[in-house]
Amino acid sequence: MLAVILTDIGLLIVFIGVIGLVKPLAFLGISSRAWAAGVVVAGLLVAFVATRLPASETTVGSTRSILDRVTPVYQFHEFHPATVQASPERVYRAIKAITADEILLFRTLIAIRQLGRPLPAAVTSLPESMPLLEIATRTSFVMLADTPNEIVVGTVVRVPPNFGNWRPRTPDEFLALRSRPGFALATMNYLIEPAGAGSTVVSTETRVYATDARSRRGFAVYWRIIYPGSALIRRMWLRAIRHRAEVADRRADATHQGQHRLL
Repeated sequence: MLAVILTDIGLLIVFIGVIGLVKPLAFLGISSRAWAAGVVVAGLLVAFVATRLPASETTVGSTRSILDRVTPVYQFHEFHPATVQASPERVYRAIKAITADEILLFRTLIAIRQLGRPLPAAVTSLPESMPLLEIATRTSFVMLADTPNEIVVGTVVRVPPNFGNWRPRTPDEFLALRSRPGFALATMNYLIEPAGAGSTVVSTETRVYATDARSRRGFAVYWRIIYPGSALIRRMWLRAIRHRAEVADRRADATHQGQHRLL
């Protein structure tokens, strides 16, 4: 996390310096374009050093989830929880049904996370009304587990040079890549846990395991730059799940009960 923070600080310094190149910011001590150029260089230096700090490896001590069994060792990680005033069953249905339009700023944040690269044609050709999990597993993600308490998906986020366009389509193919050099494998889950009094805690965790030192260094640069956007996407996703589970599904239940009374 320290490397991510330092990367963000460096990029913020660069941003301030770029503004100073357009119009000097005397109140920040950037009184000339020469000073602004120096600020840009300093920011780039901070970001450069931060993105190249070594990434430590974490090993799961005790297994409490399917994700722990699928990815017991990883170098990159993020975790976000939310409490939902709905049953676990309702939360599970919401996770499965969420579409991109329900997630605030989803398309904008994905565009930023892609760093200017277009989304694959296989993604853009699918209906916008299709649930995001279905889109994911039809394109680049593999469904690793789908139970009422936990959903786990995986994808390849870094491949060796000249590897080609092949991607794993089954859990066995995906997990077999852990022993091959040059890969970085990302797994993400939604864990659904009853919290009592009709509420549920839903959390999403992302883990990335790079299979060798070179792929770890290469992925670290990308991860530390896109982490803030990735984290915001996860939080907005949880917010959409909470809204659907607490509001949208309750409306549907009320409509169904009303129709049942009429019958």
